[in-house]
Amino acid sequence: MFKLSPFDVDSPFADELRTFAQAEDAGAVPRGAVLFCGSSSIRLWTTLSEDFPALPVLNRGFGGSTLAELLAEMGWLICAAQPRAIVLYAGDNDLEQGARPEQVLANFEGFMARVSAPVLFVSIKPSLARFGNIGAISRTNALIRDAIAAWPQARFIDVFSQMLDAGQPRRALFDADGLHLSAAGYALWTRAVSDALAELP
Repeated sequence: MFKLSPFDVDSPFADELRTFAQAEDAGAVPRGAVLFCGSSSIRLWTTLSEDFPALPVLNRGFGGSTLAELLAEMGWLICAAQPRAIVLYAGDNDLEQGARPEQVLANFEGFMARVSAPVLFVSIKPSLARFGNIGAISRTNALIRDAIAAWPQARFIDVFSQMLDAGQPRRALFDADGLHLSAAGYALWTRAVSDALAELP
């Protein structure tokens, strides 16, 4: 049985995490899938199977989670699924909650130290709702892009620059809240992730 840690009991995401744990216990999780993990931008990616029809995919995005929270749960949430590759989107909420770019980098390096599968890190997006934090977002992306060079099987997917037009977020790529992605935004991410997956050995 997969057990939730004491951290989960007080987590606002406890119900979601229990659902994942129950799926693990029931043997309903495919091994060798491309596992997508992270916060709500992953959780709300409900068209993964349609967007990647040639691949087994598994969505392990939960709530508005931080990379720190993902790191705390990754042993059973990610590693136990034995993925063939991991697509990670995280750090956005950490920065919004006051984490420094260097803290996000440290958590990313902690994540990388615990996985053996290739990791594709999707850069933190330049959303309309959080554009006031663009300096920290850019700094974090740069730190992680540079750090990824230490892992030959890792890739940095630069959606950040693709989601800007003349230095401003492209409105059509975002939902009405200015934070989450529209269908056009997910289409852009699908192309970027597909290209990165195709480059893996």
